[in-house]
Amino acid sequence: MRAVLRTVNRVFLGLVGLVLLVLGGSVLAVGLGAPVPSWWIHDSEHDVLLSNAERTRWRDDGWWWPVVIAALAALLLLALWWLVAVLRRRRLAEVLVDTGDGEGALLRGRALENVLTQEAAHVDGVDGAHARLKGRRSTPEAHVRLALEPHVDPGTALHDFTTGALTHARTSAGLAALPAEVRLKGVKHGAERVS
Repeated sequence: MRAVLRTVNRVFLGLVGLVLLVLGGSVLAVGLGAPVPSWWIHDSEHDVLLSNAERTRWRDDGWWWPVVIAALAALLLLALWWLVAVLRRRRLAEVLVDTGDGEGALLRGRALENVLTQEAAHVDGVDGAHARLKGRRSTPEAHVRLALEPHVDPGTALHDFTTGALTHARTSAGLAALPAEVRLKGVKHGAERVS
């Protein structure tokens, strides 16, 4: 789902940038004296973007200002939502560990990710691993990708990972539960020679 959102975000930003570049470039070209096509909204370099009549056309209508304010507020809220979505941290910075004395301790999320990745890479038949923690610091979630060698049974590799690396990470961090989303992928290999 995140890949789809990332693609939509990039396409939308690219289209908005392209439209703004074309409109700004065309206004700049007309302002510098470039020939103007007959269908263009401005006639010459001395033409203004909005004439006095265009700016004041609906000013006296009762619906005009509420619509303008509502549209601008909606655009502002949409821009703020987009900014928060882009700037939000995708990975968990720290995990809250219950020490039993009522205080608690903080464990760096990257440290737990690194240990989980290294231990998952040592599971029999796993060629490579990558772990990332998400969620809240009191209830983290592990998102793990495992690259499996061709001869490995995926069910066995998953069982070995959950009973080994994932259980060790959960118990060492003192977590009651550590839900995990594990994505399995086969490693590409060349054809073997048969004699």
